[in-house]
Amino acid sequence: MQPIRYVLVGLGNLGRRFCEVIVEKAPLLRERYDLELALVGAADSRGAAYDANGLDPARVAAIKQAGGSVADYPGAGRAGWGALALVQAAEADVLLEASPVNLAQGAEPGLSCIRAAMRKGMHVVTPNKGPLVVAYRELHDLAKANGVQLRFDGTVAGGLPAINLGARDLRGAVVRRIEAVPNLVTGYVMDLLADGVAWDEALARARDEGVLEGDGSWDLEGWDAAAKLVILTNAVANFPATLDDVQRDGITGVDVAVLTAARQQGQLYRLLARAERQPGGDYALSVIPTPLPLDHPLGRLGSKQMGVVYTTDIYGVITAIIDEPDPIPSAMSMLRDLLDIYVESVLQ
Repeated sequence: MQPIRYVLVGLGNLGRRFCEVIVEKAPLLRERYDLELALVGAADSRGAAYDANGLDPARVAAIKQAGGSVADYPGAGRAGWGALALVQAAEADVLLEASPVNLAQGAEPGLSCIRAAMRKGMHVVTPNKGPLVVAYRELHDLAKANGVQLRFDGTVAGGLPAINLGARDLRGAVVRRIEAVPNLVTGYVMDLLADGVAWDEALARARDEGVLEGDGSWDLEGWDAAAKLVILTNAVANFPATLDDVQRDGITGVDVAVLTAARQQGQLYRLLARAERQPGGDYALSVIPTPLPLDHPLGRLGSKQMGVVYTTDIYGVITAIIDEPDPIPSAMSMLRDLLDIYVESVLQ
């Protein structure tokens, strides 16, 4: 049985749900993979907890569900203890970094935590888009220099393995086009608007469903989709895209009459992220509300579905779609990435 000690930074929707589900998965991980996962440290915005003998993920989840902080964990919690300090102090094998994206503050504390973990020889798994958008090449170089693995499949389209599919299974191909609907809430809101629901009511429903947080500007103005497109283009097309390369238009100014007319014509509006290979080898990137006909690979997406289409030179056109009615698939993308590090391929 191989013990794996991990630190979890970020206990919002993703981190808390990971703690809930990983308890249920523990017997399967032992039986199928001979792995014993041990949560030794956890941090949220108010403090952290550390115990080299292990914390109880179920107890961490219960504390967060009740509105508390992991700093309240009996005997191990410490108020005001920052995530970076925890990573620097903890003896662990892997960092699971699930803090908020926070691009306005340079993707912190996630970026510093990832750097510190890799310099200590820890593998890193993260669904946090911020550090990959800010420092994609640097982090990959740092992982290589320190002999550790960096996995980030959960940064794009929730639980959909969009990055793994593109970066691993399209090896040897030229990716001529990437088309993705990697943001769930924008499609959900536009579908409600086309149904005749008022804007404020649509946003309220999205919040009630747990698919919209805060003021929603990160999602609704297209930043989330743009960040995901940048990561996809770097990972799958090996093109050093940045946010500045993305032509971006969110859904806040969308005309409801246009949505309704498209619906009547059998078209589906989605915030489409697209990277198109140019003659010189560069890629043109855009995130724009787009009417998709029914015969488009993504033209039949449901309100809580996301998808990606890769058009290649030798593997044809490959489409993947996920139905994600709740955040559990997004949270458990961290488990998939962790297993990718520690479990030999079933094809070997």
